[in-house]
Amino acid sequence: MAVFTDEEQERIQKAVAEAEKNTSGEIRVCMEKTCNDEALDRAVKYFARLEMHKTKLRNGVLIYVATVDRKFAIIGDAGINKVVPADFWDTTKEDMLSHFKYGNLVEGIVTGVTKAGEQLKKYFPHLLDDKNELPDDIAFMDGH
Repeated sequence: MAVFTDEEQERIQKAVAEAEKNTSGEIRVCMEKTCNDEALDRAVKYFARLEMHKTKLRNGVLIYVATVDRKFAIIGDAGINKVVPADFWDTTKEDMLSHFKYGNLVEGIVTGVTKAGEQLKKYFPHLLDDKNELPDDIAFMDGH
């Protein structure tokens, strides 16, 4: 799935690594071309498939984007959902959408990653024994 150039993929991966540097939280970006479901439902499905619910503190965040259908969702696990402001996911989506509207897919994703990282850092600071529990690379899915 050639959605991004190598440089763009690297930029997203670096944003994830940078956001995770100061937190015990985990962020994943998940991409696919089409989505026949509601974006949030598909994000929940991939959240489970990517085993994001298995982080020690239940503080994983998934940014899901279906490029052809122009759908996206951002969701967090139980641990982070308990502590972020009630409108956090909606305002983050709005900030991402402000970039997507102008065709700036990478910038929108990086914005979502950065905002999620700020909240994770605030509520789940980096721990001495912290380890990267999930890969930082983009998960490219095929819809199944």
